[in-house]
Amino acid sequence: MGSIKDIFNGPHHKFAWFVLITTSIFLFTWIVGPGTTVIHWAKTRITIARQENLIKELKLENAELDKKINLLKHDRDTLEKFAREQFHFSAPGEDVYLIEE
Repeated sequence: MGSIKDIFNGPHHKFAWFVLITTSIFLFTWIVGPGTTVIHWAKTRITIARQENLIKELKLENAELDKKINLLKHDRDTLEKFAREQFHFSAPGEDVYLIEE
């Protein structure tokens, strides 16, 4: 078996050059050409990974909010604390002082 140099200088050198040029054009077009290319696939994969991470974060946030909702529904002390802090509610006869920074 000869070397690569022999392929491009041998009796079938025109065919070897044709295959090399055709393959190069195909690969170039496949990587950076119009339509669905390798670069497009890579960008899409990065976008999908970001969206999956966002979904995980939102699921964790939803779980935390569900826990808070459950506490507010079933624990009277937590509900009272929430109402006092967020809406400045007070029991009859209590004075409420708001301190703003």
